[in-house]
Amino acid sequence: MTTTRVDLYGDADTKAGTGTDETSAPVPKSRTSRLSWQRMTLLPGALLLVLLVTWLWFRQADLDAISENALSNGQVSKALRQHVELTVISTFFVLVIAIPLGILLTRRAFRRATPVVMTVANMGRATPAIGLLALLVIWLGIGRKAALIGMVAYAVLPVLSNTIAALKANDPTLLEVARGIGMSSPGVLARVELPLAVPLILAGVRTALVLNVGTATLAAFGEGGGLGVLITTGITNQRMPVLMLGSILTVVLALLVDWLASLAELLLRPQGFVK
Repeated sequence: MTTTRVDLYGDADTKAGTGTDETSAPVPKSRTSRLSWQRMTLLPGALLLVLLVTWLWFRQADLDAISENALSNGQVSKALRQHVELTVISTFFVLVIAIPLGILLTRRAFRRATPVVMTVANMGRATPAIGLLALLVIWLGIGRKAALIGMVAYAVLPVLSNTIAALKANDPTLLEVARGIGMSSPGVLARVELPLAVPLILAGVRTALVLNVGTATLAAFGEGGGLGVLITTGITNQRMPVLMLGSILTVVLALLVDWLASLAELLLRPQGFVK
C-alpha cells in the first residue's frame, strides 16, 4: 500500500507499506516560530515607513506661528514621553491588582466573592472613559493621579477576567496529580497552575496595554499630559497639522505596544505552547 504525506509547507513525499494514512504531520516548533518571527517584522517596518513619511511631510509643511509654538521646544518628545509613562505606570498597577486578585478569587475560600468583584470591574469598563476621568478630576483635582486611577479602572477587567478564566480552565487531573506527589498548595499554584495559565493571562495583559495607550490620550483633559495635549491643541485651535501629528503618534504607539506585547507572548509562552 502506498501513502502520501503532505506537510503544512506544501512538500509531499510517498511512503510504501506503512498501512496507515498520514494526511498531516506535526509542524516543528522551531520552523513555526521562525515563520512567526518573519511575520512579526512586517509591522515595525510599516510603522517606520509611516513615521518617515510623516517626518518628511512636516519638513516641507508651511506651519503658522500657533502650530510651530505647539510643536517646538521639545513639546512633541515631552508629550510622547508622558504618554509612555502613563501607559507603563497604569499597566504596572493593573498587573499588581488584577493578577493577585484573580488568583485569590479562584481559591475555594473566596470563590463566592467572584461575581461581586467582576460586577465592580465591569462597571469600571462600562463607564465611558471620559466620564470616569471627569468624575475623578472632580474628586481628586487635576493632575496625573486622576488620569492613572481612571486608566487602571478601565483596563483592569481584561487581565482579571483572563486570569480567572485561565486558572479555572486548568485540568483538575493535573492538579490532583501534583498534590498526590506531595506538592503544597503554593507549590501547585506556582509550578503547575500559573505556568499553564500564562498564555491566556498574557493575552489579557496585551489587551490592557492597548487600552491604556488609547485611554492615555484623555489624560490631557485633566492636565495629565500625553499625546492628547497635541490632539486637544489641534482641535481647539483648528490646526490640522498638530492634530494629525498627535493622532499619528498615538496610533503608531498603540500598534507598536501591541507588537511588543505579541513578542512577549511568544517569548514567555511556556514550552509546548506554539502560536
